[in-house]
Amino acid sequence: MKKMVFTLALLLMSLSAAMAQTWTFGAMSEADKALCAADANWVLGTDRYGYTLALEKAALVANGTELAYTKGLKFTAGAPTDKLDSKAKVRLNYGSSRLELNGNGVSLIIPSLKAGQKVSVSCSTGKTGTARGLDATNITSVSGSFNATSVDKVINVGTVTADGDVVLTTNVGGMYIYSIKVETVGGGSTDTPGSTDKITHAVARNSKVNQMYVTTKSGDVKYYNTADLTSVKFEGDKAIIEPKSGAENDEYNASVQAISFAKKADQGESGDIDNPAGVIQITEAKGWQESAYLKWAPFEGASSYNVYVGDKKIDAQLIRQYKSYYRADVLGLKEGTYSVKVVPVNAEGTEIAGANTASNLVVKSYNREGFAHFKYAGVGAYNNDGTLKAGAKVLYITAKTAKTVSTTVNTGKPETITGLQSIIDAYSKGKDTTPIAFRIIGKVNLSDLDHISSSAEGLQVKGAKMNMTFEGVGDDATVYGFGFLLREAESVEFRNFAIMRCLDDAMSLDTDNSHVWIHNMDLFYGKKGGAADQAKGDGTVDIKGDSKYVTVAYNRFWDNGKASMCGMKSETGENWITYHHNWFDHSDSRMARVRTMSVHMYNNYYQHNDVYGIGATSGSSIFMESNYFDAVKRPIMSSLQGTDAMGDGTFSGEKGGLIKAYGNVFANKPDNFSYITYANNNTSFDAYEVSNPSEQVPSSVKTLVGGTSYNNFDTNSSVMYTYAADKAEDVPSIVEGFYGAGRLNHGDIDFVIPDETVVTNGHQQPWPALASILDAYTSGVVKVFGESNASGEGGSTEGGSTGGSTEGGETGGSTGGSEGGSTVTPIEGTVTCSFTANGKEAVPSNSAFALTGSAKSVKAEETVIEGTTYSASLKMESNTEVSFTTSQKMTLYVYYGTSAKKTNVLVDGVKQAGAPTTVVLEAGAHKITKGDSSAIALIKLVPVTE
Repeated sequence: MKKMVFTLALLLMSLSAAMAQTWTFGAMSEADKALCAADANWVLGTDRYGYTLALEKAALVANGTELAYTKGLKFTAGAPTDKLDSKAKVRLNYGSSRLELNGNGVSLIIPSLKAGQKVSVSCSTGKTGTARGLDATNITSVSGSFNATSVDKVINVGTVTADGDVVLTTNVGGMYIYSIKVETVGGGSTDTPGSTDKITHAVARNSKVNQMYVTTKSGDVKYYNTADLTSVKFEGDKAIIEPKSGAENDEYNASVQAISFAKKADQGESGDIDNPAGVIQITEAKGWQESAYLKWAPFEGASSYNVYVGDKKIDAQLIRQYKSYYRADVLGLKEGTYSVKVVPVNAEGTEIAGANTASNLVVKSYNREGFAHFKYAGVGAYNNDGTLKAGAKVLYITAKTAKTVSTTVNTGKPETITGLQSIIDAYSKGKDTTPIAFRIIGKVNLSDLDHISSSAEGLQVKGAKMNMTFEGVGDDATVYGFGFLLREAESVEFRNFAIMRCLDDAMSLDTDNSHVWIHNMDLFYGKKGGAADQAKGDGTVDIKGDSKYVTVAYNRFWDNGKASMCGMKSETGENWITYHHNWFDHSDSRMARVRTMSVHMYNNYYQHNDVYGIGATSGSSIFMESNYFDAVKRPIMSSLQGTDAMGDGTFSGEKGGLIKAYGNVFANKPDNFSYITYANNNTSFDAYEVSNPSEQVPSSVKTLVGGTSYNNFDTNSSVMYTYAADKAEDVPSIVEGFYGAGRLNHGDIDFVIPDETVVTNGHQQPWPALASILDAYTSGVVKVFGESNASGEGGSTEGGSTGGSTEGGETGGSTGGSEGGSTVTPIEGTVTCSFTANGKEAVPSNSAFALTGSAKSVKAEETVIEGTTYSASLKMESNTEVSFTTSQKMTLYVYYGTSAKKTNVLVDGVKQAGAPTTVVLEAGAHKITKGDSSAIALIKLVPVTE
């Protein structure tokens, strides 16, 4: 996406008169405990210290030193009647994470505040069931119960009325104080009381128009539509924004950190279409990420259609009929520019006049940043350039074919396996590493499957290097009523389909998986669980059991209850997980909840998340980089410290994890927003902020509970990938754009989740309107052409330009149980043939190739070709003969196994050498026979384009 982004750093502006201050009364530092233990005026009770002298606007001091626990605060209280901790008027209860003002008329003083600053106090009555409160002087109450009483734990919010001290005094009896936060407000829809900032023209963020955004020193972001502005000018340290309307200017007085600009979200480039009379009328055509699509109106006289990229016909299954139009998607494209032609076909199967072409379809690559691809060539069935791996199979999965789809799998011997789960189970034996892509079309229900191997989750992928991709065709592919369980699986990819109403988790990476890539998925509500917090289903994407090298990217989490658990308590390694460019769209919590692991979270969009954003526990290390938080009250937390230590804790009772933070934006902060940096409180904090991404966190910075430090994985080039993070302010537009999160065109569900939260008995509930859409969901696909044949060539092309040669999977072979065999089939399009072992004999993976000689010996050996591992080779002996027929001029490539002593063969009786051996063949029948002693691992034929 092209962006015009520039920043005017206002380096000479003075700092705000009062910076944000936070006191979180959680665990007490060992230094403070030692000071109190050495001072006879402090008495130790059960996990709390009580002060035994009177106080008059005095700081809390022990052994001559002000305590860090309450540093900067002052107190007024009478002397207790006895020198017991239970009688003390001020108590530091580190065991229960609270400051205790014990008795009526005890005052806490926050000194030297500025008019207009916001004060938030989290507190509760000191006696259960008895209404008590805090009287506040120099405060204008905004919310909560200042100058009133309550039996509940509340967050009192007010603004400072005039420069000076704010005094909080218990008004009935003892009160518990959990945290205090003071912050400078950078503006609002009207003049903030006491502030000189005047902001009346700021608007909501809108990725559909060009906008200017003002980042204030307090971290707020204010947006303006550039079309509505005349100018931005500076007078000293004042920024003045002039609207076109002629209304009064907006003014920021010494409160601006930066002013930046960004273009509206990229909506993709439409291809060039010319629709003269008498040809198919193409209504829409675009390139996307490693794919392209076009739609057209029904054409008179056509019973079906052929679609070509260059001169390669795509698989018939990629062409579908909808109620009022037809559509074709082309998958497996390299980045480049393409032309796609659609040709009408009559009832006799003959192409007729009326073809039309969409040209200049711009195709981009998927973003392969993240740990899944770290030092790894091609996750799943595809190469890193977006094309199918050599020899890849393509199987099309619809509601009608999920039970009947079949292919040959080496399970120790070649077997024809029928049914989606059965094919996956056969691969799980680990004997066959042939890349395989399952392409999902329309809606596939649980009842459509042959069976599921995980009764708890759904489809199970287990036990081997799978080289397996599950991908949706178009913008409406959906699996319904089940999810996926991965165990001990390597090289698995999920992309471009939706999961609705799954059984338990949408994706459960359960045990010891590696190099898994989950991207561009739409993840909806699951099946309601038995627990009170499972109204929206259980987990969504859970990564556990020492699963490692996983990337979760560009997914849209639709109002999920628990988005992603990352780690259990059994993990032994750092495991390396990446989350980037995900859209957590009103999801409640666990984005992610991390134990033990090393996790990089960057450029994620957190939108109105009701419970919390990221949570670190159990010694984990998390780098939170350039994420965008919109109206998230608890964005970043570590267990039992900082925000989580306020009150009774929010998400965990486990030991903490350490979070490094850089460049995150917190927009539209709710009244109860809390984010505590190490600079605010160096013992009980949410995150350690760095000034640039390469800065390391000192080993002396440790979690409050657990004492673990940050491992600085992100600055260690031996374990960290290369990447380019976007600016946080740009993240919403990127994620909401054409190349953003979720399926192509953001899928077929058009629903904007409201900002309000539906809560019953303290637990978030699904939005009824969205739940109703899911419950009534049906596929819009009327017909899938070629559906009776569930295998295909792949419908993809090599080369980045129009007219490039095509690349696909198998031709011939098993096609839904009705075709196959050993006859020699004329070959067109790019094809490959590898070999598997049936006892001592070699078996071609592609029936277009036949072993017509008497010698068919196999050599069991692993050979890596273009990133794919092949498990067997054909020994070239005196009576070995491979026969095939081509229908056009083609280039033959012969790849040799690791045991081959020589790299040559006879092609049509002529000795040819090379690694690989490369020969141009004319159309016709051909034979490969023995030259010198060798072994063939792979044969590949590619059409010659002239």
